Amino acid sequence: MKTRFLDWYLKIAIGSALVGGGMEFFMIKTGFYDKVTVLEAERRAYEDSPEAQAIREALNPWRNKETGTGKSS
Repeated sequence: MKTRFLDWYLKIAIGSALVGGGMEFFMIKTGFYDKVTVLEAERRAYEDSPEAQAIREALNPWRNKETGTGKSS
């Protein structure tokens, strides 16, 4: 009985490894990682820009305010 479950888990592990390897191979061959690297660099450059900082401040004006003023609990 114990080896039956071991065989089942071994089959699942091998199948999962094959599917994962196939996905990685597909992403490498299609240039997925290169595209993601460029998009991530663009996103980080935009987040550091003054325009993005102004948008963040406009959307959350209480972000840099002191929270200790007023009520105490």
